[in-house]
Amino acid sequence: MVFAAINMAPGGPEMIFIAEDLDMAAAAQIRIKLGLDQPFAVRYAKWLALLCRGDLGASLTGGGIPVATLISERLGATILLTGTSLILSIAVATVLGVASAVKQYSLLDKLLTIYAYFGMSFPSFWLGIMAILVFSLWLGLLPTAGMTTYGLEANIGSRLSHLILPVLTLSTGQIGGFTRFTRSSMLEVLKQDYVRTARSKGVSERTVIYKHALKNALIPVITVIGLNLRSLIAGAVFVETIFAWPGLGRLAMMSVNRRDLPVVMGVNVAVTLLVLLTNLLTDLAYVMVDPRIQFD
Repeated sequence: MVFAAINMAPGGPEMIFIAEDLDMAAAAQIRIKLGLDQPFAVRYAKWLALLCRGDLGASLTGGGIPVATLISERLGATILLTGTSLILSIAVATVLGVASAVKQYSLLDKLLTIYAYFGMSFPSFWLGIMAILVFSLWLGLLPTAGMTTYGLEANIGSRLSHLILPVLTLSTGQIGGFTRFTRSSMLEVLKQDYVRTARSKGVSERTVIYKHALKNALIPVITVIGLNLRSLIAGAVFVETIFAWPGLGRLAMMSVNRRDLPVVMGVNVAVTLLVLLTNLLTDLAYVMVDPRIQFD
């Protein structure tokens, strides 16, 4: 479907190599040289044959650089961004969700609910633009784009300062959604008989919340986190583009604009493998939270 969608889009990679006022015969010659004059089924079969041999092909507009090389150069940046955002989202949402459930219908619960709904409602590209406007242009506290400061050594401090705004932009919506699910799950668990029994035995409220209730409440939350990992990776495309973050999302956007089909397909394969890996990690997380769960 992705292969077909890119082929249906107007224009092609040959337009990168020629000026708009040149004869279109030159564009036709470039298409023949790149193999784009062949039927759709033939080109897809050739790409699929290369994929079966572990070859993602070469970039059409990047001087013939192997797609695998382009992906390997940017994969670490995407994992750093999405991984940091996911860890931050889970940590903050767990704390906020538990606090909201324990203080149900209180002022804190209402404020956290408002935050959660607003966080889920605002799109990441709008939040990114507003973050740059406020924290970079108005206050001058954080850099606007990139992974490092141009002309300066790429130390840990520089990396962290460039990471803050993209991570906050990408994780804001995730925190809102995870907070709501954690709250709902905790409220359901707190009504269970074993929780009331633990309280009647004089077990401290902290132990009841974090040892007995939270572990069981996290099981459905883990499922939601696993399902949202795909949207987290998809959101990284917009965030990386806004902040010029050198990851797979920005590479995909640039390749789509250039109609560089091998790179687009290669990025989709890499993202698919990442999603499958995160689904596996989600299944393993069930066992870590509840050892009673076994996989046959």
